[in-house]
Amino acid sequence: MQSRSDANDYVTRVLNSPGEVASAQWDALLDAQDEPTPFMRHEYLRAMHDSRSAVPRSGWTPRFITLWQGDELHAACALYLKDHSYGEYVFDWAWANAYAQHGLDYYPKALVASPFTPVPGSRLLARDVDARRALLLSLIEWCKDEKLSSLHILFGTDSDVQACEKAGLMLRHNVQFHWTNEGWQNFEAFLAGLAHDKRKKIRQERRKVADAGVTFRWSRGADIAAQDWDFFYRCYERTYYEHGNAPYLTRDFFRRMAQDMPQNWLLFVAERSDQPLATSLIALEETADRKIAYGRYWGATERVDCLHFDACYYQPLAWCIEHGFHRFEGGAQGEHKMARALLPVKTTSAHWLAHPAFADAVERFLEREGQGIDNYLEELETRTPFRQT
Repeated sequence: MQSRSDANDYVTRVLNSPGEVASAQWDALLDAQDEPTPFMRHEYLRAMHDSRSAVPRSGWTPRFITLWQGDELHAACALYLKDHSYGEYVFDWAWANAYAQHGLDYYPKALVASPFTPVPGSRLLARDVDARRALLLSLIEWCKDEKLSSLHILFGTDSDVQACEKAGLMLRHNVQFHWTNEGWQNFEAFLAGLAHDKRKKIRQERRKVADAGVTFRWSRGADIAAQDWDFFYRCYERTYYEHGNAPYLTRDFFRRMAQDMPQNWLLFVAERSDQPLATSLIALEETADRKIAYGRYWGATERVDCLHFDACYYQPLAWCIEHGFHRFEGGAQGEHKMARALLPVKTTSAHWLAHPAFADAVERFLEREGQGIDNYLEELETRTPFRQT
């Protein structure tokens, strides 16, 4: 679908798959943003689509919104029509239930996000402020034309949030836990900066894993062997089934990651007697001025006390220190991460609801919820795991 916007004479094109825009154009636009992440790269989004992970059958119908001047891409976003709220990590089930109780349809709704990936980063990709504003206005108009209940832009950056706030969208806040490298020389130096009880607990947990005969090895990028990818997926799949759910991502998705984005992946394998028993997959972003690791997926074929903490936190943190990475993001939720020196960070999403009465009700709810989040953050900040100096 194509339409023309008066603002700066943009042509808006609605694409039915990421494959309809050239990867070089998309990634060049992404690289110009304030917080590009691997999870918005063309290869990542296309793998979600081509692997049948984020497709209409699984409730993710792509409708990428793009703004053009001639053959030049000036703004774009990855939008999905959703007929459920799974895989988003910003929970609006109560809103959907309220619509249903009043005989209204909440689904389909429009979602601007990276599927199944609660990582903050640039969402409204644009060459400048004006292009971002034009993109957002085009989004809202398109949602109105399609008679959608709502638009949700999840885990955006400050630039995204400012554009959304100016356009009248409602903001919603949540909390994640991120670790920042303070320049420690090694993992022991990092531990030395923690409060005594936290330092003692981490050492005890790592000792339990070592006493169980478990050792770790890691591989990055093209060095990750095919059999390790296969074992990783066995662990990943098993974790979902143990919780009563089918896995979101297919084996083919990770095959495409190994083929198209190998430099963005780091795999830890836990072994006993040279036999693998657990894995932890970490995503990486490494540029001249940004070195960030993202905890993503984990799984095990047997239970070992404290193995999860070692595989998902201590091994990645030690690797980040050794390789000069600036930040490790531990994913959505998890107050227990503070004991591992991952500190609270506020994240933001933006929401537009077409129904005026429901928009008013949600706005009042978000005001109360926002105050609760602020109070929660203040309380968390008093519980620093680091030594008081």
